Amino acid sequence: MTRKTNFFTRRDFIKDSSLATGGILLAPSILSATSPLKSKTNTLKLAIVGCGGRGTGAVLQALNADKDVKLVAMADVFKDKLDKSFKTLSEHIDANRIPVKESHKFTGFGSYKKAIDEADVIILTTPPGFRPQHFEYAVAQGKHVFMEKPVATDVAGVKKVLEAAKVAKAKKLNVVVGLQRHYQNSYQQIYKHIQKGKIGKIVSGQVYWNTNKAKQPIERVNYSELEHQLRNWYYFNWICGDHILEQHIHNIDVANWFIGEYPIKAQGMGGREVRTGNEYGQIFDHHFVEFTYPSGAVISSQSRQQLNCLKRISETFQGTKGIAETDNRRTSLLKSYSGKTIYKHDTQEDKNPYQVEHDNLFDSIRNGGVISDAENAAKSTMTGILGRMATYSGQEITWDAAMNTNLKLVPDENTLTMDSLAPVLPDNNGNYPIPVPGKTLYF
Repeated sequence: MTRKTNFFTRRDFIKDSSLATGGILLAPSILSATSPLKSKTNTLKLAIVGCGGRGTGAVLQALNADKDVKLVAMADVFKDKLDKSFKTLSEHIDANRIPVKESHKFTGFGSYKKAIDEADVIILTTPPGFRPQHFEYAVAQGKHVFMEKPVATDVAGVKKVLEAAKVAKAKKLNVVVGLQRHYQNSYQQIYKHIQKGKIGKIVSGQVYWNTNKAKQPIERVNYSELEHQLRNWYYFNWICGDHILEQHIHNIDVANWFIGEYPIKAQGMGGREVRTGNEYGQIFDHHFVEFTYPSGAVISSQSRQQLNCLKRISETFQGTKGIAETDNRRTSLLKSYSGKTIYKHDTQEDKNPYQVEHDNLFDSIRNGGVISDAENAAKSTMTGILGRMATYSGQEITWDAAMNTNLKLVPDENTLTMDSLAPVLPDNNGNYPIPVPGKTLYF
């Protein structure tokens, strides 16, 4: 059997676009967490959808944020993932904080609905391809949400999240997204100083997510093709989005945040130089993009995963009066072009932003506040997708043209079984379709 892949010629793109838009961090107080809230109300029921390492860590942080939260439901496509997560939680948390009945450990496609129905607050930490569908359902059911970034892998998913974000606001639901630099004091302070004009207007910048390696591919065993892709999700675009989106979104989002705009166009280059085997699925090992913003600012974006190369995860911005340098692990500062330090912040003094996200979420729920991260997260996700479009195609892609494609990579989860055809299929040699700049547009 064959399946149409999401490869498009430039002619197809023009026609369709109407060219006229971190790991587990254990807090010492986890066993006897005290709520930072002054007002004690009823117990909040928590559910997790997506029981990998990041999801398990998010549960720990949620329980540490508020002593009156209990985990009552879990969902994952794979039972072994769910069981491993619950075992880890059981080793670190009192049993009365995680009273998850066996009947509330839901597995398989569509299990997210059952878990969401059981709780007040939902943690969404599956691979990002399914995030829009999960978020839409959680909001429809009136649940508060913490969800990881990115919030989609395709344009259709971004639009779904944007629509659900409007509904969440109307219902006064809290939505926190794991773009944790927004919750890190050093970034907040640098942003405040930029807003006060300390470096003038930002006119250019460079953002980096350059590392030596990524997740190890999972060895192929006797799984169906769909199950293999789900277990090896990082290397398939429909469910991961490529590392320019899955990881580099953090730095791209900082650029959007500090400039106060989203880009109007992007152009760039990328490819597979050192990871060329079919075990690496479809994604590139390097991307370079220039994003142009409405104000005229141009941000150069680098994301690379190649051994024995320069490592850098940080951001630098040039303003009309000075420079901002931010780094989530080292000193962040503002300085003049003469070299004089305007402001300096040691990030080692900052509280763990992964924990702050949950502290703020539960504080807002308890005190009747509303946190609305979803719209910005969707637009920063779209920025990453725009960059991916540019590197995959080798063309300049405008925001409006990209948004008008309405291209959809991810199937409806509720229609799937492990025997369903995967969204992309290998050829007879086991090789997956790879975008070729200048020949195809693969989103």
